[in-house]
Amino acid sequence: MNDHCGGLRIAGCSFSVHPMADQFVEYIVESLEKVDTTKVWLKTDEVTTTIRGRIEHVFDVAKAILLTVAQTGIHAAFQGTFSIGCPGDSSGDVYMAETADRINAPSVQSIQQNIAAKFSLYPMGGGSYMETIYREIERMKTRGVAVSSAHYSTRLDGDTHAIFTGLEDVFRETEKSGSSHTVMTVTISANSPSSKEEH
Repeated sequence: MNDHCGGLRIAGCSFSVHPMADQFVEYIVESLEKVDTTKVWLKTDEVTTTIRGRIEHVFDVAKAILLTVAQTGIHAAFQGTFSIGCPGDSSGDVYMAETADRINAPSVQSIQQNIAAKFSLYPMGGGSYMETIYREIERMKTRGVAVSSAHYSTRLDGDTHAIFTGLEDVFRETEKSGSSHTVMTVTISANSPSSKEEH
């Protein structure tokens, strides 16, 4: 095994989407059918859906699935673990040859959806990552994302597109800082019926 995922820096995300509705299975299946996943390796089981490939395509698909469910107006939760550099992770390397164009961007870019999110970052194997994290969090603020501290995480409130752009930037820059294996956990709530609590 090595730190380069079969010789390539393949990224991945294992996630679960939880629509708060009796027809939750329909919402999940419909989102997977509507979102174009041809640029990522995908596998779904009874616990999570895992997507893997280039960083931009992993974030593109994850955001598109969340927006597809959220635009119905129902309360939905998303929980995902993003990873790059996992030793021995090589299945799906073929998807690294895909072009950089984000295939779902045209179909979801007009969807305006505010979300609340919390993320935690776990750089492994070295790297000067703290300055990187602080810098990227400051950049999120310039995009109109509200940033605040939370127990064991950082909270983000704002537009889905701005938040996902920020999360991807943090993820990329942390890897570039020297982390051989980077893990980021993200929890998101969309269309919550509860008023935002003080945090």
